[in-house]
Amino acid sequence: MNYYKQDEIEQYFYDWLADQDKDWINDNKDDLHHHCFNTDYYIIGYGKAEEWLGSLAFEIIGIIKDYEQDNFGELFTDLSDSEKVVNMYVYIVGEQIIFNYLKTLEEEEEEKEELKEATA
Repeated sequence: MNYYKQDEIEQYFYDWLADQDKDWINDNKDDLHHHCFNTDYYIIGYGKAEEWLGSLAFEIIGIIKDYEQDNFGELFTDLSDSEKVVNMYVYIVGEQIIFNYLKTLEEEEEEKEELKEATA
């Protein structure tokens, strides 16, 4: 599934990742999502957030409702606050981005091991 503005959010992640130390990344793989998408705001300002949401605000709200109901059993995000809606949506999309990133890392490691075994 491709999410609204997924490419933009993915670029945000890779820009953030580029600012991190490689050893730190390896030591904190399990917490990358938290550090990238939960320790700072993606968008600050109601006007910016409303503009970012555009005509898909209600679809994004639906994604947040489903996510929170599935994961927490209730809704926590204040859906009347555009800034909180954007930041929660980015958090949700960020989970998929991190999952894909870690999966790619794992596949690359497996390929390196296979190559090492084949040449040994």
